[in-house]
Amino acid sequence: MPEIWFPNLDIEVMHFNRIAFTIFGINIYWYGIFIATGLILGLLVTLNEAKRTNQDQNFYIDLVIVGAIVSIICARIYYVAFSWDYYRNHLSEILAIRNGGIAIYGAIIGAIITAFIYCKIKKKKVLKVTDTFSFAFVIGQIIGRWGNFANREAFGGYTDSLFAMRYLKEQVANIPKDVLDKVVNINGTEYIQVHPTFLYESLWNVGVLIILFIIRKRKRFDGQLTATYFIAYGIGRFWIEGLRTDSLMIGNTGLRVSQVLSLLLVIGFSIFMIKKFRETKIFDVEKYLKLNK
Repeated sequence: MPEIWFPNLDIEVMHFNRIAFTIFGINIYWYGIFIATGLILGLLVTLNEAKRTNQDQNFYIDLVIVGAIVSIICARIYYVAFSWDYYRNHLSEILAIRNGGIAIYGAIIGAIITAFIYCKIKKKKVLKVTDTFSFAFVIGQIIGRWGNFANREAFGGYTDSLFAMRYLKEQVANIPKDVLDKVVNINGTEYIQVHPTFLYESLWNVGVLIILFIIRKRKRFDGQLTATYFIAYGIGRFWIEGLRTDSLMIGNTGLRVSQVLSLLLVIGFSIFMIKKFRETKIFDVEKYLKLNK
């Protein structure tokens, strides 16, 4: 029987170990490989964009080295902070990042803080830099989400839709009750059948990346690509987060952290975009009137 199964797509994965390989007794996990691959490809695209816009590529290499470290730390802190009910009784697991448990919004916050401070030190325009980095953000998410697939985590509730995914029950930890109540038994083998939210988000971000590539040559102001990324990603994340069963919550409020943050980002950057488009329009009109006096 397969370990991972998309029954309605007739796709079966017979064996997919969380451990990719072992070097000198150290296990190398697929989770880390996907994260590292996303980081490297994101950097390559960022360097290409920097070259296209006549920026110093070395600046971005230095920023990525520092930003990657800070982002991973912030992503872990974010996850642990909103899962403190568990980690306060399992302090030894706080640093066990290879087992999963990082939050993308934490990584983004870390990256933005790093970019802001580094740009101030190097006297660069923050929004121009974040525009250039917006491609790295989304590429990292497209590839990094497959780490959740390898770890059998970050899935949604039960579904029998076209993209329904089955995991071997014995290989999944912390299965919610509503999913357990609908365990699928195939010839004595038990599966959970869920929404593959990692796949939804990965595919959604492919669309976001396409949008960024389309508008990059038509950019009217610094921050346009950054705002487009946050608005487009925020809309998708708000929807996808509602399907997940492992969402980080704000205390006992019943509110999902990522949905609240997504909504705030969409609203905030939409206001920013409207304001900037109005400013550029006014500027164009004034320039037109001057040229035609």
